Amino acid sequence: MFTEFARDHAFTIAWFGLMTMVWFGWGQEDPPQRWRWRLGVGSALGVVLAGLFGYGVFTRWDEGSALEGRYGLFGILVLLEVAVAGAGCLVLWRRQQSRWMAWWVAAIVAVHFIGLAFLLNDWSLAALGGVQLVALVAVRPRLKSGDWPTSRLVGPVMGTSLLVFALLSAAIFLAGVGLPW
Repeated sequence: MFTEFARDHAFTIAWFGLMTMVWFGWGQEDPPQRWRWRLGVGSALGVVLAGLFGYGVFTRWDEGSALEGRYGLFGILVLLEVAVAGAGCLVLWRRQQSRWMAWWVAAIVAVHFIGLAFLLNDWSLAALGGVQLVALVAVRPRLKSGDWPTSRLVGPVMGTSLLVFALLSAAIFLAGVGLPW
């Protein structure tokens, strides 16, 4: 992440760490046996990042944010995305295509990062969303050929992209700001 706001930077790393755990966790719905330990390690790394940088957010809570004066817009953006993700999942469930829910939610999350890039004025988030969308389109044919939940591939794709982004952001944070506490 490229931002002048240490609190936003720390929050993004912590949040992406938490979401790394969530996506690797969802990937554990039906993984091949040989992937299981990797998914667990990825989840654990995400938890460590969430804890370390979550504390960094706590210690910098009184510092500025790129969202100052735009918290309402951010809330509306997130609420709209959650509604679209939920509505899409409901449609998939009703059509007996619930195995596609992970793919659908991941696509909404990737688009969310592109929108968030404008709100936070950080184009690295748009790059992350773009990479995720390309990966989701790339795995779609393989997902269509199977009958297993899309989380099998989507969880690791999203978890890995978030973990890599969080680790790179953490390195930038450590080099520019120092320790998160």
